Amino acid sequence: MGKVYVFDHPLIQHKLTYIRDKQTGTKEFRELVDEVASLMAFEITRDMPLESVEIDTPVCRTESKILSGKKLGIVPILRAGIGMVDGILKLIPAAKVGHVGLYRDPETLQPIEYYVKLPNDVEERDFIVVDPMLATGGSAVEAINSLKKRGAKNIKFMCLIAAPEGVEVVKEAHPDVDIYIAALDEKLDDHGYIVPGLGDAGDRLFGTK
Repeated sequence: MGKVYVFDHPLIQHKLTYIRDKQTGTKEFRELVDEVASLMAFEITRDMPLESVEIDTPVCRTESKILSGKKLGIVPILRAGIGMVDGILKLIPAAKVGHVGLYRDPETLQPIEYYVKLPNDVEERDFIVVDPMLATGGSAVEAINSLKKRGAKNIKFMCLIAAPEGVEVVKEAHPDVDIYIAALDEKLDDHGYIVPGLGDAGDRLFGTK
């Protein structure tokens, strides 16, 4: 069964407060999301495997650790997920970036895949699917479905804010996927918005209404 990790790091919680604040403008919002994504990436990569190499320091020859070459892929759910990518790439610049685009069917309200572009070596990569919000869970489930259909084996999901309802939906649909959250909020309202949440992450990232 996949695990749920909620980050309580003081820096993350501090920055989340300003992300939530409706007075925070687009520029600051974008910068804060980028910073929190970096801080979360530091934690989400804690179990990446290492190997030993020999190097020469200015003093002597020694054995030291480097990442063992495990390939990583970052997959933002369009469009809001894009706001989290650069923050992760700052720490892991060699990671490749795929994209999954989904829209909501106006009649069934179910997410429909309209665009998927992934690295060629899907089966060899560990993937982190990113989206600022995990509300109903429908988009996250469908994005993970999209990766699995194309051969992805090891997937993690990372978001800033989640509703308990969305977490349960993802856990039930994909029990092998670990979920990483900066804050687990109270609930969904009648319109499917997270309470207290932060509003529409895409609109706040890109200055749209």
